Amino acid sequence: MKKFAATALLVAMSASLAACSGKGDDKLATQAEERAEAKADEVRAMGGNEATAERIEKDGERRADAIDDSDVNADKLTEGQKNAMTAPQ
Repeated sequence: MKKFAATALLVAMSASLAACSGKGDDKLATQAEERAEAKADEVRAMGGNEATAERIEKDGERRADAIDDSDVNADKLTEGQKNAMTAPQ
């Protein structure tokens, strides 16, 4: 019974934390990382430098972390602003 109660409490706490961050920044961060990975794959497919592809991927990871850490309210951004934040460099 104690295990069930502890598990139920953990699930409830996780759900409440997830609800707190409902600003869309997690989705935006994921998009930034996925776009960078796609760009890196494109560079590789075209015979590009592996170091360049890896730099693009690392940059995507840094962008994703920065977006997530900023707690930006992505729901209030325009599509142009979202594209600028998630576009690989």
